[in-house]
Amino acid sequence: MKLLLFSDLHCDATAAQDLVERSRNFDVVICAGDLANTRRKLHVCLDILRTIARPTILVPGNNESLDELKEGCLGWATAHVLHGQSVIIDGVAFYGIGGGIPMTPFGDWSFDFTEHQATDLLANCHTGGVLVTHSPPKGAVDIASNGQRLGSTAIRAAIERLKPNLVVCGHIHGSGGQTAMIGPTTVINAGPAGIEWQLT
Repeated sequence: MKLLLFSDLHCDATAAQDLVERSRNFDVVICAGDLANTRRKLHVCLDILRTIARPTILVPGNNESLDELKEGCLGWATAHVLHGQSVIIDGVAFYGIGGGIPMTPFGDWSFDFTEHQATDLLANCHTGGVLVTHSPPKGAVDIASNGQRLGSTAIRAAIERLKPNLVVCGHIHGSGGQTAMIGPTTVINAGPAGIEWQLT
């Protein structure tokens, strides 16, 4: 299964259009959140991305809420918005959890969750398959531009327990485009440029 992975477009219409054009050559497209900026202008990227005809997995970032993303994807037949849920595509289980984890310092506008809330949201995640999270796990592709590690302990614990084949995340721009391993699991901070991945 050939995957196109991306995150953190933040209203970049040019990047969105490029991803649409590339998507024709992939089996599944995965968006790990943050299409909007501070809960504004979600439509800028969604109006472009919704023309993707391939199955597309989306989780909300901290810059858009779950309800906003679901509403924005209404009528997009191939879109699957996941947050504490899963979907099976061609025999592969995809599980999603969005939002900033742990809580960000950005204030009330940010769509955030505590580590405890994240643990609950991950309770029904499958063993194996693909885990799509907005926030990265602690200690992997989570280094911010100031050198701090800002990943989630709850997401890391789920990865260590369930050993997904692949984790796709974003959120921490300083690690965008980077790949790491947690045990047998590949973890990719996708970034806005888009990463091609062959799932075996």
